[in-house]
Amino acid sequence: MKIYDFNGKKNICGQRIKDARKVQKVSQSMLAARLQTLGVNIERDSISRIEIGTRFVADFELVALCKALNVTPEYLLGMDEQ
Repeated sequence: MKIYDFNGKKNICGQRIKDARKVQKVSQSMLAARLQTLGVNIERDSISRIEIGTRFVADFELVALCKALNVTPEYLLGMDEQ
């Protein structure tokens, strides 16, 4: 499977994930643990790679990230100012 870059990144939600996480004072490890409780097997280093844009985010991961951070998909995708 070939994954394309968009403006040099593999996702468009990484910065918003980082911003939401920092506002809530949640560490990358804590976010990974929250995701794991939602059934998404992800490690801290994957959160880091998502945030810097070097890792693709699957649709089911985006949904879980929204739940874990209590934000909307529109916010993570930059379509809403939250």
